[in-house]
Amino acid sequence: MSNVLVVRNLKVTDLRNQEEVIHGVSFELKKKSCLGIVGESGSGKSMTVKAILGLTNPWLHTAGTAELVSGQEIFDLLQQEESTLRAIRGQRICMILQDAMSAFDPLAKIGSQLAETFSEIKGISRPEAMAMALTALKKVNMPEPEQVLKKYPHQLSGGMLQRCMVATALAMKPDIIVADEPTTALDSINQRLVVEEFRRLRQQIGAAVIFISHDLGVVRYLADQLLVMRCGERVEYGEAKSIFQNPQHEYTKYLIDSRRELAQSFQKAMKRRAVSA
Repeated sequence: MSNVLVVRNLKVTDLRNQEEVIHGVSFELKKKSCLGIVGESGSGKSMTVKAILGLTNPWLHTAGTAELVSGQEIFDLLQQEESTLRAIRGQRICMILQDAMSAFDPLAKIGSQLAETFSEIKGISRPEAMAMALTALKKVNMPEPEQVLKKYPHQLSGGMLQRCMVATALAMKPDIIVADEPTTALDSINQRLVVEEFRRLRQQIGAAVIFISHDLGVVRYLADQLLVMRCGERVEYGEAKSIFQNPQHEYTKYLIDSRRELAQSFQKAMKRRAVSA
């Protein structure tokens, strides 16, 4: 399977103190696949992807290559002007943020915000954009989508806002979807719903997904390849199934063992609760 993104020797340096915060990270993203990026807080997961997309602070310098392959064209994202990057982020790469509430204007209705996005990027009329927004919400099985379009962000749950973001990505039909901790702020029911939306998203539009998370359970369910990061470095990389079954690095073993212990503790607690009930 061919690649849609090839990242080589990505480095990020803080110009204020010349400290290197991302240390020569390399990986590939295959078409229609899911790459999971895992690691503890501060490991450099989000920084790596933001550097590729040109979303870092101005005092951070990015070096290396990040080649986006689109048809016969290849773009090194790190060499593009901001206007070009903005267009790429709008059409070829969509990002779904951890805090869905922060992605929406609290003073505008959901329908207006989705329609404005579609109208600007697709170059269509507002009525067409509103119809597109409704169709997008229906595709992610949003309850009462017509009413959702009329509501303000604070009137929707975190799970519903996440589904609005997923719906937007679905409608844009990008080559790559970047999801940065999209389930962290959700309860278990909404987590499951959003994860299923990502599976459906890949099936419907064939987009490749970069899924950033510290939740190894979710990543194991979704990812084809796995990139494990610690302190700005790549410590393990390869097929997700192989790494989960036979991790080579001590840090990866620690993450997987920690996840297993948490799951076992939860299962024991539920059994005790069932016995006492």
